[in-house]
Amino acid sequence: EAGHAIVALHEPESDPIHKATIIPRGRALGMVMRLPEGDRYSTSKAKMKANLSVGMGGRVAEEIIFGEDHVTSGASGDIQMVTRLARAMVTEWGLSEKVGMIDYSDDPNEYRPKMLSTDTSALIETEVRNLVDEGYNKAKQILTDNLKDLHTLAKALLEYELLSGDEIKDLLAGKGIVRDDEG
Repeated sequence: EAGHAIVALHEPESDPIHKATIIPRGRALGMVMRLPEGDRYSTSKAKMKANLSVGMGGRVAEEIIFGEDHVTSGASGDIQMVTRLARAMVTEWGLSEKVGMIDYSDDPNEYRPKMLSTDTSALIETEVRNLVDEGYNKAKQILTDNLKDLHTLAKALLEYELLSGDEIKDLLAGKGIVRDDEG
């Protein structure tokens, strides 16, 4: 979760962090909750790309901290989310120059999925992969550049289990976390 949070803090288009926790919730092992500052009816390509980077932050953090041979399946939900977002960017929202502004998404109300040529399917997969790889590489750069903050936040999450966005900012600014004792 520290990886998601550090990437979110360094992605200008990311929504602000509301809280981060390592307490499992449902099928998630933990979560970083980001909340928009206002109502939003559509999302920009820049924001979507920031979301791809934030989504890859957990997997990249595992690789950096534990090494590639000790990466776990913990990022599976993040990988699904990032893949779905990238696929929608390419097949539904016309955000790939190479694929163009054509709706190639499958309609769940249709009996049969759309039939695509082998070339079009391959192009879509390449574009989806490029977007996911771009998000991964951006997350890796951010976390490599902010390795000390990653370790600081990870240790604080292990100690406190739940941190607010303000506590995270204070911690990374060197202020520490101050909480009243709850008797």
